[in-house]
Amino acid sequence: MNEYDPISPDETNATPGTPGDGGSDEGFGAAPEVTAAEQGHGSGARRKLLSRKSTWLVAAVLACVVAGVSIGVAETSGSSSSTTTAAAATATAGQGGPFSGASAGSGSNARSGPEPGGSSGTVTSVSGTTFTLTTPVGEKVTVNESSSTTYLDGSASSTASAITTGSGVLVLGTVNSTTIAATQVTIEPSGSSYTTASSAVTALQQGQQSTAVSIGAIPSNYTEGQGTIVTGTAADQATSAALAVYPGGIVDRVVQLSNGEYEVHYIGTNMHHIFVSSSFQVVGAN
Repeated sequence: MNEYDPISPDETNATPGTPGDGGSDEGFGAAPEVTAAEQGHGSGARRKLLSRKSTWLVAAVLACVVAGVSIGVAETSGSSSSTTTAAAATATAGQGGPFSGASAGSGSNARSGPEPGGSSGTVTSVSGTTFTLTTPVGEKVTVNESSSTTYLDGSASSTASAITTGSGVLVLGTVNSTTIAATQVTIEPSGSSYTTASSAVTALQQGQQSTAVSIGAIPSNYTEGQGTIVTGTAADQATSAALAVYPGGIVDRVVQLSNGEYEVHYIGTNMHHIFVSSSFQVVGAN
């Protein structure tokens, strides 16, 4: 019995040992005689006491096990939750879509959605209000027309019926990856710079390592991600200027830099940035 066990009346009255056997009770006098009935009664009491002790012991062990499991589950759950939260934060901080560029999210020109831009090439198929053009380096672009799309043949007004397979075109509009919602389609004459391949421009598949290109004057303090996205006439003029000199890719946004120049963002080719002056003259590319 330990010091926390309750004392049974039977235990206080029972005297272990027998007279003269060298037991621990020797010297205290002879033990009173115990009848068979009393012995039976004592044995039953001890059995009950042992049974109660066993029940308390099992209950105590089970309580410890349950407590340990609960703590373990809580710690594991907390750890898992922290890990998931950290992973989600990391994934959110580094997220970016196709062609979003290395600096996506770090500057004012980081794309938040489709922006004004365009492309040029040769019409390869026409279906209803949609046609496909192939750029001089083989990029496929889907062009969606609408009731607000305007058409030019050179500088003269034209109509959608003038868009036929084999036509050279310059398309301006809102760009979403390789699809353009056209605001203006200009039919270009045979041999136009918009449809003639440039030796400086090569096709680049998504995920392919780009070869280093640096042509002309690049602003000395330029850092990718700086500038402000422009729309309207300025975006159209900068896009047209860039595609006239370096056709083959898709312009998916135009930003104006602090020095007044424009950075035309290019996708689908080895070039990614074409720099256009405030008077809409191409001055460099990389």
